[in-house]
Amino acid sequence: MRTDEQIIEELKKASEGLMFMSEADYPFEVVRLEGGAEPVEQRLRELSGAASDAPVESASLDELFRAAVSEPEWKKGEELATARRFQSLVRLLKENLTDARAYRIGKVNMAVFILGKSAGGNWLGLSTRVVET
Repeated sequence: MRTDEQIIEELKKASEGLMFMSEADYPFEVVRLEGGAEPVEQRLRELSGAASDAPVESASLDELFRAAVSEPEWKKGEELATARRFQSLVRLLKENLTDARAYRIGKVNMAVFILGKSAGGNWLGLSTRVVET
């Protein structure tokens, strides 16, 4: 069983240099939320700096990363290597965190939190942004 600190270090390494692609590309940051209660919508809004009535949507990791992990025939070289890095990142999240989900907060320029519960009882994962007009 890995400690929170070990998982955080692995997430830093796995996400280093990766950009989450949308209409604008954003890097990932490692997130640690203390306490065992599942992140509630209001807490996620506060963390993201969103308005108190901003919409919060939840999605599975597979839904969020569907395009990033895909390996269509046209992906070659660097694009294929990037897809495989995203596959490793998703595997790392799934293997080390329970109840891992993605939460999208807001509209158009949205904060995204990818969180799951560690064996230590905290919520760990990544944050990024997506732009969808």
